[in-house]
Amino acid sequence: LLLLWTRLSNSTDGISFTDTKLTWTMPRVIPTLVVQESTFLSKSIVMGVDDQVIVNPEEMNYLLEYNETHIRITIPIGAEGGKLESSISGGVYGVIYCIDLFLEHTWMDAGWQTTKYTVIKSITTPFMPQIPTVINNTVPEERLFNVAFGHFLPDVSLVAITVGNVPFSLRGAQHHSFKIYETPFSNGTKAFILEVSFDDPYVLKEYVNRNETKYTLLVNYTLSVGLEMTLYYHPAEVECVIADIEVPEAVGSCDEENLYLTLPTFGLHQYWDLYLGNKLLNRHVALTNGYLAATNSTHLILQIPLFAGGLIYEEVSFQKIKARFDVALRKVRTMETLQIFSISCSFNSSAFIICHPDGTITVSTQMKTVPAVDMSKTKLRDSSCKPREYNEDHAFFKFHVTTCGTSVRFEGDHIIYENEISYEKETLPEQGIPTITRDPDYRLTVLCYYQAKETLVLGAFSSDLATSPPFGSGTMFPRSNTAAYRRVRQVLNVVSRVSKDESFMAFYGPSMAILKQPMEPVFLEVELKDESPDVELYLENCWVARSPDFNTPRWNITVDG
Repeated sequence: LLLLWTRLSNSTDGISFTDTKLTWTMPRVIPTLVVQESTFLSKSIVMGVDDQVIVNPEEMNYLLEYNETHIRITIPIGAEGGKLESSISGGVYGVIYCIDLFLEHTWMDAGWQTTKYTVIKSITTPFMPQIPTVINNTVPEERLFNVAFGHFLPDVSLVAITVGNVPFSLRGAQHHSFKIYETPFSNGTKAFILEVSFDDPYVLKEYVNRNETKYTLLVNYTLSVGLEMTLYYHPAEVECVIADIEVPEAVGSCDEENLYLTLPTFGLHQYWDLYLGNKLLNRHVALTNGYLAATNSTHLILQIPLFAGGLIYEEVSFQKIKARFDVALRKVRTMETLQIFSISCSFNSSAFIICHPDGTITVSTQMKTVPAVDMSKTKLRDSSCKPREYNEDHAFFKFHVTTCGTSVRFEGDHIIYENEISYEKETLPEQGIPTITRDPDYRLTVLCYYQAKETLVLGAFSSDLATSPPFGSGTMFPRSNTAAYRRVRQVLNVVSRVSKDESFMAFYGPSMAILKQPMEPVFLEVELKDESPDVELYLENCWVARSPDFNTPRWNITVDG
């Protein structure tokens, strides 16, 4: 009996690897040990691990197979009998698998009769990257992040975390009310569980959509890996969006002289702001327009007088006004309009002057004279402009600033339109020079102040993509619709420009293509630079077209001013 022992180093001779298995291949007949190969007779082939013979290798998912030329042992990576170890290579986490296999082959031949040949092979797999996974097990209703980080071998430990930009040791994290613990798995691996409250100051919070908050947990794990205790860092980001914001609802009311708007203060200036047209409704705007604002611990109350700025007069008639106040609730960050609060009320008013944005002036005047006058005979500067309605004590006029003898002048940043209500006296005798009258002298001056420069915000919506103009680039051209108007433009100094923003401080160059996204505002300015006091500028028509040609299809922005 000849006994032979051989220990092979961790060379790659006869070793091959896949992602899940390793294979060790040996020749069945070793020429240096068999003198007469023709007399070779194999008696038994067994395998083992760590010097221990494995009688039934298939029970451990080992595979021992051989043919006339080779003996092959195949085992799964991670199988029992070997050892998995964590490792770091190039900043990447992974594992290696080590196992000591042995092969015992007994044969007979003419030279040595019976030979028992034992080979011990130490095998270590190449580095196998295994990127850890972050699993979000958060239940939104609990308002608690639950994040699992794994899977890791037992030789990996968590030593620190960073939440946001703040580092924590494990003890410091527990002291800050973070909950950290390990959870084992049946395959011998483990994961680290981190629990953090949505309301923690280091959790990022962002108001999104209409009534939702996006909570974001930014965490960086620091791990100690393997016997070398190599440090490994892994960042993770976990998000959760829940509907936990209540969009405020406003309540409107009115009394004899005011409109009132009441709404909750929760989230105001944090999530959303109030806008009056395109202006932020702050304290300065409220005071400028004549509003009164009061707040308590839960609500904001706005008092808007009937003739304050910013009101929309839906109906103005004899002794009656229907006024509306609109205010928009917009997101602080994106300016998206969430809701428009609107209050509309009717008021009885016997005397008022309303200067409408479109240049219309409505006046209801009360005339108390002794003796009383016939209100039907009152008039404006143009005697053809009579009251629309009247009774014994009141007269109601409605006219445009360009009619009825209305004059205009400029004072500072304002344009002032002026007219006068007077009474046509009856005199005796009717023929010749009037000498006798019983009617009192009555005159009432009507003044309307308008801002010389004001930004008008208009909305345009595309309903049919097949017929609507494409959004994209465009160029602005100041033009008139008639040949007569074109001749006038050759004399008058009219300038039109497109501003880069609502400040009207920086402008695009002439005939420059301007790129705009859908629904993005365009700020247009048309200015009359003529110094003649008899010349006024009215924006009659403004439109969008594919080219400067008047015959191309147009999409109107304003028509007849």
